[in-house]
Amino acid sequence: MHPVSIPAFNPDTYQNAKSWPFEEAKRILARVRGQKPVKGYVLFETGYGPSGLPHIGTFGEVARTTMVRHAFQQLSDIPTRLFTFSDDMDGLRKVPENVPNQKMLHQHLGKPLTQVPDPYEQYPSFGDHNNAMLCRFLDSFGFEYEFQSSSDWYKSGRFDPTLRMVLQHYQAIMAAMLPTLRSERQATYSPFLPVCPTTGQVLQVPMVEVRAHSDTVIYRDPANQKLVEIPVTGGHCKLQWKVDWGMRWRAFDVDYEMSGKDLIDSVKLSSQICRILGGHPPENLTYELFLDQNGQKISKSKGNGLTIDEWLTYAPAESLAYYMYQSPRKAKRLYFDVIPRAVDDYLGMVAKYPTQTADEQVDNAVYHVHQGQVPPCETSLSFSILLNLASVCNAESSQVLWGFVQRYVTDATPESMPVLARLIDYAVRYYQDFIKPYKSYRSPTQTEAAALRDLDGALLSVTDPSADTLQTLVFEVGKRHNFSDLRAWFGTLYEVLLGQKEGPRMGSFIALYGIHNIRQLIQEKLNDS
Repeated sequence: MHPVSIPAFNPDTYQNAKSWPFEEAKRILARVRGQKPVKGYVLFETGYGPSGLPHIGTFGEVARTTMVRHAFQQLSDIPTRLFTFSDDMDGLRKVPENVPNQKMLHQHLGKPLTQVPDPYEQYPSFGDHNNAMLCRFLDSFGFEYEFQSSSDWYKSGRFDPTLRMVLQHYQAIMAAMLPTLRSERQATYSPFLPVCPTTGQVLQVPMVEVRAHSDTVIYRDPANQKLVEIPVTGGHCKLQWKVDWGMRWRAFDVDYEMSGKDLIDSVKLSSQICRILGGHPPENLTYELFLDQNGQKISKSKGNGLTIDEWLTYAPAESLAYYMYQSPRKAKRLYFDVIPRAVDDYLGMVAKYPTQTADEQVDNAVYHVHQGQVPPCETSLSFSILLNLASVCNAESSQVLWGFVQRYVTDATPESMPVLARLIDYAVRYYQDFIKPYKSYRSPTQTEAAALRDLDGALLSVTDPSADTLQTLVFEVGKRHNFSDLRAWFGTLYEVLLGQKEGPRMGSFIALYGIHNIRQLIQEKLNDS
């Protein structure tokens, strides 16, 4: 979609906005007391653990944070930055189930992800590969962010001043951490994880001695039981992630970071550590988790959800951002069957936007999806209509759908209506993969067959083939026959004619598919019964 210029809203419009990104932005503005922080900007952060392939939850965090950042920019002229931080120095704890070269990866368990060979053999390391996948998509969507690598920060020494603080406050941090651990873990816990000089593995070992005066720690090598002294600076150690999180908030002076419901306790603990180090923990939004088709939490390593690329195979990126905007504090299923509804809801909000007042517009989801540059609504055809059209005509290519569309919208071409062209392409792909394999027609009952014959006859005499007229006609036919309710009548149409449990607004579908074609379809199904 081609964006339009950002409208000039009255400042009061932004101040009075009730949408959740503006509510979050107001909290951040209160945090800094409306003044530019000493560092010169307000810092937003998102985190990424590149132990597996990036998934939509990762994208959602960046998208939502970007929405809050944009809202903040409408409320204040204080400069902002967004860090997307990858914990790519984390040790490879287990081999993801959905990547190649499993045997090779098993040989590198425990090593920092940036020291594990890329199983895809495309990048210097597994961490680099997954980082690149994340950045590729974020770049393609147009996010403004600054990618930050844990390995780079540790090895370059930029974390060294804050790591020294951790060393100096070692006992206080241990006092905060130990009560949260099981007894057996307490016996071996240390905030510092040495990177073994011989194996390159990130070691989970207790500290024998902490030497703040020399910036070193001493541990016992588990391989030979020899004592090893190693600096905590320069990338020779990394921190346990909860301590690392708090350290990072202190080092960067992060003002805002959202996180999932499963990290509530971790946020509290990392905030405590940040305060121990003399920092001010960021403002936080706790979002609900995404669930797979079985109601289980999606996982990068299990691959039980949608990847970024999978969503984009079947729907535009705008629909994904719209899905992320909706009710962040509510748990939602994130699987293929949510895509059509997300697309149509997005299109509906774009269509509504020009008719709204300024106050309504800034609380419209698409305002945040497009950062105020909402495109015009190019098509009145819904994605569900196109899917059902693809289903009825068993579309193998986009050209088949265009044949019907161009009879309905005579001046429509892929060049003049690029959004519609994209939707048609997506509809064909989605139909082939998710509708065609599961189509199941049933024969009509006697009552249903009589109603279908009535509908066939009524369509023969139609003089006004508009969607509204056809919808009224379908309703009237349903009322003339003994259905328990009209939903049962429409269910008949979907199951008998389309081979599915749900379907489109029939008036719009008949107008698009054509009266002659729908009558032919009715007669075929009656003859088959």
